[in-house]
Amino acid sequence: MPRATLPHVPSQVSAEGKTRQEVARLLLEQGPMTAVVVAEQLGISPAAVRRHLDALLADGEAETRDAPRRGPRGRGRPAKLFLLTEPGRARFGHAYDDLAVSAIRFLAEHAGEDAVRAFAEQRVEKLVGPHRPAITGSSDPAARAEALATALSREGYAASTRQVGAPAPDQNVSGTSHHVGAQLCQHHCPVAHVAAEFPQLCEAETEAFARLLGTHVQRLATIARGDSACTTHVPVTTGNPAHPEPGSTVPTGREARIPNGGKPA
Repeated sequence: MPRATLPHVPSQVSAEGKTRQEVARLLLEQGPMTAVVVAEQLGISPAAVRRHLDALLADGEAETRDAPRRGPRGRGRPAKLFLLTEPGRARFGHAYDDLAVSAIRFLAEHAGEDAVRAFAEQRVEKLVGPHRPAITGSSDPAARAEALATALSREGYAASTRQVGAPAPDQNVSGTSHHVGAQLCQHHCPVAHVAAEFPQLCEAETEAFARLLGTHVQRLATIARGDSACTTHVPVTTGNPAHPEPGSTVPTGREARIPNGGKPA
């Protein structure tokens, strides 16, 4: 007697899972964002996007916040912005976190904090070192920040940059300092869980960014501390291009936060 043929459900599940992964990745790289914007970016119906977003919310992989109102307060509820939670980011790689934490704890206990620091510095050097010529090819910190974002994205950090601030209207004379800058945002951190216990990883990364960019930088937010992105402010001063010497150390800034509060790019 011939065996009954079962419906081919796995391919449907796989297609659904693939689309959900695309929705999650868009939230990772560009979130927080509304369901309408997600639908436009992916070219699928808003109803389909909301189904996937509802599933991510139900699984604890996404959360919502009210979108800021622009202009006069209107009627109705504000639009909802969707963003990934820490479990949602885990879709994109937190493998071997427990092993890494245990190994660094062992290093700290048996070799001391200096050894942990040296490990952190070596790690970030291996991360960005191969990209140094592309990053330092320009003397402009903003251009360097963009090149650094490209390099970090290639290493799995989903990085981007944006311009913040604006020159004062009475500062148009060449060589005058303009208080503008760029924000470097890393929307994913493969070692966030480890960095939550060992902030030396973040500190070494920030210092390496300062050396590469040729200017002091401010780390405004980190995924390891529960923020939605690792955000670094890069001050750009017109008429004062960066010319770092090889191997030189540019101090990292720890000043007050900039006006926009370090919102991710």
